[in-house]
Amino acid sequence: MPRGGKKGHKGRGKQFSNPDEIDRQMKAQRELEAKGGVEKSSSESEEESSSDEDNDSKKKCGVEGLIEIENPNRVSQKNKKVTELDVSAPRELSRREREEIEKQKSKERYMKLHLEGKTDQAKADLARLAIIKKQREDAAKKRDELKKDADDSKGKR
Repeated sequence: MPRGGKKGHKGRGKQFSNPDEIDRQMKAQRELEAKGGVEKSSSESEEESSSDEDNDSKKKCGVEGLIEIENPNRVSQKNKKVTELDVSAPRELSRREREEIEKQKSKERYMKLHLEGKTDQAKADLARLAIIKKQREDAAKKRDELKKDADDSKGKR
């Protein structure tokens, strides 16, 4: 059976870089950086800003360089520095957070009204409790009367 099963082996074998080759490339890169550092003058920041602008124009490929199009859907990443961040400013709540807060507030309002007896459910509960209270009072009176009758009948014997 061929390598890779019935369908055969796809792709090429992995190629690994030689550590000596990597070291040689890194040394060459360091030497170039060292030479560039010696050649830099005191107007270092001006050269860097101009080189950044050159790199931006070189990065545009194809028609991008010819036509400037403002895409409203494309948001460029703007990195903020830690010093620029305003921690004390109120942050916008997401829709879910706003809905959750509104839900909690409405629940609290309902419970407050319920405890005051102003909601329909509270009124129904209070009416039911009044009926039960009345039934218990009637049952207690009947029990007392039965006890008195039983005591009277025992006392006469």
